[in-house]
Amino acid sequence: MVDMADDSGGVKHIGDSLKKREKEIEIVTNDPVLKKGFTQIPNFVLEDPNISLGAKVAYSLYLKYAWFDEYVFPGQERLAGEAGVSKSRFSEFTRECSEKGLIEIKRRGLGRTNLYKVYFRIKTPKDRKRGVDK
Repeated sequence: MVDMADDSGGVKHIGDSLKKREKEIEIVTNDPVLKKGFTQIPNFVLEDPNISLGAKVAYSLYLKYAWFDEYVFPGQERLAGEAGVSKSRFSEFTRECSEKGLIEIKRRGLGRTNLYKVYFRIKTPKDRKRGVDK
């Protein structure tokens, strides 16, 4: 548990401050596009004919959650639902994203969730051999 001093000199839980912060950052609009947010996808991904449409959608969903939910990541089932495909099909697209160097998946095992890194450039086979991360 993390505690912080409040204005009166007392101690309060950091979660209280985070809740307050969330209320300070609010978009007030009736525009459904702005209300739900949007995700920008690099043009090199959109224009690459060697990346399937499904992998492009999967990459966009990884970007969506990487930007806004840094510490909470939805499972493959939820991502598949948002993409409108089965979990196994979404796994294929995820594997393609990994093979194309768009994401990196670190399997942590023992019932723990995977760790995903989302890249903004495609790693070439030469980069992968040399272990280049960025």
